[in-house]
Amino acid sequence: MKGTIYYFNPENDMALANFTPYYKAPAEIVRMANDLAALPAWYAPKGSTIKVERDTDIPCWTDLCRGEIPFPDVEWTVRWMPGVYVPWGWNPAFIHTLVQAGIKASSFPSAEAMAELRRLSGRMSGIEVLRSFAGMKRICGEACICRSLEEVKTQLELWGRCVLKAPWSGSGRGLVFVNRTTWTDSIAGWTSRVFRVQGGVMAEPIYNKVCDFAMEFHAEEGGNVSFVGYSLFETDAFGNYKSNLLLSDVRIEQRICSYVPLEILHEIRRHLLEFLPQWLGGHYIGYLGVDMMVCQESDYFIHPCVEVNLRMNMGVLSRIFFDRYVHPASEGRFCVEHYSVSDEALLFHREMREANPVMLRDGKLINGYLSLTSVRENTRYQVYVLIE
Repeated sequence: MKGTIYYFNPENDMALANFTPYYKAPAEIVRMANDLAALPAWYAPKGSTIKVERDTDIPCWTDLCRGEIPFPDVEWTVRWMPGVYVPWGWNPAFIHTLVQAGIKASSFPSAEAMAELRRLSGRMSGIEVLRSFAGMKRICGEACICRSLEEVKTQLELWGRCVLKAPWSGSGRGLVFVNRTTWTDSIAGWTSRVFRVQGGVMAEPIYNKVCDFAMEFHAEEGGNVSFVGYSLFETDAFGNYKSNLLLSDVRIEQRICSYVPLEILHEIRRHLLEFLPQWLGGHYIGYLGVDMMVCQESDYFIHPCVEVNLRMNMGVLSRIFFDRYVHPASEGRFCVEHYSVSDEALLFHREMREANPVMLRDGKLINGYLSLTSVRENTRYQVYVLIE
């Protein structure tokens, strides 16, 4: 929308954990933010403005397919312009940046709203969502809040192995996997530090995971919540996000329903559409995702709330990208890549473009490689898609 300004701030979860106006993101996260600054162009409505730090952060896509792809119709700015801001996520440090830039207070949440948003964004609050599924068939999952090392060790004895989670941290970060034999002074030290800084630690048993997926939603002004679609994604052994599969919602349902009946999936969705408006209480407007797992025990079950991402996320972005730009007959992969040395990204980019030229059908991508962010000699982070 005209006058709406979108901004990618991937440090949001860490800034919420810190929860001061003066939080400074680590240099590596600042590099990521700059390298991936163009991402909001792919989900922002037509006519929006994308705020970047440098002119070189603005990609040039129009040289592909002679402009036949309906590339994002957005404006770009390197200035903090007056307007309504839509960041990747809200936190006090970003609000402070807006205040310093002279942006009117009507453009961002109040201190009271921000405090409630932080509470809802914490993994501890997500336990309320998980427990709301009590009694539903083919559901698994439990979690508890520990506030001492003794409580953590009690859960470890009970479960045998578990994952400890800092209440506020980035997706896949702030996690420690431990069993009875791998508990060390180092893990005890990490746990104690999280107690001091964040007030507690989440403990959850480790499940025999078959696949990761999410249900994505949008919270509207007025309190209503709508279903946006599914996200089928991959993580590494430590829970770090790797990529999304680009598939239609129907194909994602088909994959999940090779393990559990479709009616179970739809019952979970119906429940969240009823529960989330009450849980949010009108304190949040924007996209959110509920991460889930298919787990194998005596049968296949769904863990319906591994965590709630109360912000924009890669799952929503990949869902919107597929629906807007990919031909429904195609499938693909949406990848976030990190490069350790200069020129590595640019070399990869050139090789992939040469080997996988973009092909269209009915004005949509049916095959090929496309970088969604700019690639230069010093690029270390990139988001790209590979369609086939």
